[in-house]
Amino acid sequence: MDHQEKPTRQRRPGGKGNNVKADLIAVVVAVNNSVPCVLTISQANALPSGPFELAHRSLQSGLRGWVEQQTGHPLGYIEQLYTFADRDRIGAEERIISISYLALTQIEDVGAAARRSWASWYDYFPWEDHRSRAPAVLENLRPLLREWADSAEDTAIRLDRRRRTAIAFGFDNRSWNEEFALQRYELFYEAALVEEAIRARPSAAPTLVAGKSMIADHRRILATAIARLRSKIKYRPVVFELMPPLFTLLQLQRTVEALSGRLINKPNFRRLIEQQELVEKTGETTTETGGRPAQLYRFRHDILDERPVAGTKLPLTRA
Repeated sequence: MDHQEKPTRQRRPGGKGNNVKADLIAVVVAVNNSVPCVLTISQANALPSGPFELAHRSLQSGLRGWVEQQTGHPLGYIEQLYTFADRDRIGAEERIISISYLALTQIEDVGAAARRSWASWYDYFPWEDHRSRAPAVLENLRPLLREWADSAEDTAIRLDRRRRTAIAFGFDNRSWNEEFALQRYELFYEAALVEEAIRARPSAAPTLVAGKSMIADHRRILATAIARLRSKIKYRPVVFELMPPLFTLLQLQRTVEALSGRLINKPNFRRLIEQQELVEKTGETTTETGGRPAQLYRFRHDILDERPVAGTKLPLTRA
């Protein structure tokens, strides 16, 4: 439940005041032509954000205000994501707590607002897109991660690093789990293989992985949102927040594949969607997809009243 939270004030030893501030950060996601996109500001290296102020009626109203002010984009579906409060997460003297939100929307016509900048989230996490095949970047990263794991002098730490990298990246004949997006980014950070880690630890070796960096810990927040969304589409029909009012089953499948970074078995997917009664035919068709006319469907909103838990259940193609 959304509620107001006031910035708190602590005291340092010696009587000097130390402000604890709260920031509101939005991860606004849309899918455009089978590309999962995130709304950014600045040079596409920051998420929309702003401080929580006493004038804000609530956390959500404050967030909506900042996003619309910075991007001109009004928010629809929104849910609280995570609160980030690590002591050294920003690297500043003052303590800043960031309350993040996940918002799902649709991209308006190109050029509708010059302030809006949409970027593929695979620009920041190229190792996460497995729709065609395992990205080549993973093969380049494997020896770097192995070298980092083996660099630990303590045997227990060395074995723990090997185990975590194998689980997160599907090494040693393990399967790839699309929901481990955050664990993978945090391992890269721990191994000093991303630019954000180099900024925080100047003495670290400047060996970087592919992918665009972001300011502060915004890329970590984005990874958290990706992991949350990939998990949630399996048990809640939130994917329809990203769909137009009318769509084909192929468009729906491509959207789910874009978000999960995995291919889906087409017959199984359609059978599951129909069995769960998530959509209904409109009686209309479209030829925009090419080939013969395709049936147009709409989401059955009353399914939310009939069943509190419903999702796409992702019949993913396991590589």
